[in-house]
Amino acid sequence: MQSMNWLMVGLLAPLGLAQSVEWGGYNGDLAATRFSSLTEITAGNVKDLQPVCTYDTGETTAFQSGLLMVQGSLYFTTYNNTYAVDAATCALKWKYVREGPRGGLGVNRGVAYLDGKVFRGTGDAHVFALDAASGKPVWDAVLGDGANGESVPMAPLAWNGMVFAGNAGGDNFGVTGRVYALSAADGHELWRFNVVPESGPGRATWQKVSATNPPTGGATWTSYSLDPDAGVLWVSTGNVAPDFQLAMHPGDNLYTTSVIAIDAKTGKMLRYVQPVKKDFHDWDMTAPPVLIRTKGGKQIAAAAGKDGVLYGIDRSSMKASGTPLKIVYATPVTTLLNEKVPLTSKAETRFCPGVQGGTEWNGPAYHPTLNLVLVNAVDWCTSVKLQDEAELRGKAGASWAGAEPTHPFGVTDPKEKWGGWLTAVDADSGKVKWKYKSPTPLVAAVTPTAGGVVFTGDLNGDVVGLDALNGSVLWKHSTGAAVGGGVISYQAGGKQRVAVAAGMSPVNWPLAKTTARVVVYGLK
Repeated sequence: MQSMNWLMVGLLAPLGLAQSVEWGGYNGDLAATRFSSLTEITAGNVKDLQPVCTYDTGETTAFQSGLLMVQGSLYFTTYNNTYAVDAATCALKWKYVREGPRGGLGVNRGVAYLDGKVFRGTGDAHVFALDAASGKPVWDAVLGDGANGESVPMAPLAWNGMVFAGNAGGDNFGVTGRVYALSAADGHELWRFNVVPESGPGRATWQKVSATNPPTGGATWTSYSLDPDAGVLWVSTGNVAPDFQLAMHPGDNLYTTSVIAIDAKTGKMLRYVQPVKKDFHDWDMTAPPVLIRTKGGKQIAAAAGKDGVLYGIDRSSMKASGTPLKIVYATPVTTLLNEKVPLTSKAETRFCPGVQGGTEWNGPAYHPTLNLVLVNAVDWCTSVKLQDEAELRGKAGASWAGAEPTHPFGVTDPKEKWGGWLTAVDADSGKVKWKYKSPTPLVAAVTPTAGGVVFTGDLNGDVVGLDALNGSVLWKHSTGAAVGGGVISYQAGGKQRVAVAAGMSPVNWPLAKTTARVVVYGLK
């Protein structure tokens, strides 16, 4: 019966959905659907999946990189290194080492590819290009000041001769987010969008700024998505800071914790929505929205962030009105607790999701045949006691959070209390269709396939294959290292493969130190 169900699903697949043998961007396609149209691996045979090859970097690092597969090469990054390996054998083709100061989060989340070049960011706020065939440098552009805590951990997005990227570091004193379009040919700046506006109605929403309390926040930590037909770039932005000190940043503080639609050719903002208003929990809108035309004919941007909610955003009108977009549904995808309870300097307040909770750097995916949005989430809570505002001082490059100094980002629940969820939601209604409960947080990417399997990974190091119809576990395999990066599917040597980035050693996560590795799977 299961195989018959998937036969019918295949017959109902959308017209024009040709099989793609490559994985050309951080989220597969520009719209960030993460859907693989390959059908060799199915719900019926996924149990026969086994490792084909492994490339171990030998680095102990927080491996959160997405994976790309273009023209037979897998591309991925660690903090200062960029790799190209053979997609069929995992043999190293080249490795580029960029020497430089460490900064930011100590992580890098991958590359973009366009016209024979790969593009990535750095911990000291540069973006540079490498020749995809040789790994030789092509150009290097500066986006921010690494000495002030700015970095570019995100995987850029490349389209139509342009490379889109932005600075992170918005939890540091005085750092505000900016989105850039660079020339893919030579790296020169084409336009820049300031997430914290310098004037106008958006600036008026910043009501209590001064030299000692500057506008801070709105950084972009992860990749973007793009509608190539409309030429619209979609950007999710980070929280306002000081993170927990609501009294220090009254007002809406636009355009922090927002999803912004930008004209990709000009940099002009078209529309926006701020799903998380008056944030005081460090609840960024962390990941790029997936751009969907649903089975019901709706145009939806499905976005998720650290507040633990999946938002369905109406994107049917992109006229340059500057007005808010409408949220058509808001579906919780993890535990919500005390989200409206004020924080105080007198005692700790526990809230869920915590500062490491909700959806992190890998956002929603979309299964077009089943009309499902699939999103991973962390179930892990935090307790925060505020620092007295009179004692809170900031300086350039310093963390600007606002909790008492011994635990500047709060006290996270013990590891024994963590968990995670993969939730499948109807793209039209926001109704939950099924949920998979994980023994660990789920921060890895989610990849649904036309063969009826949804792939992801957990912090125990397991790669998991789930039945897309109901969420039941069909297959599981241990990589030996926490999975927190890319999970992709592509074709190499005429065979469908699944590749996983494993090895997310500790930064803010209680994990064992392991080397970063890419593991490739195929059928027997």
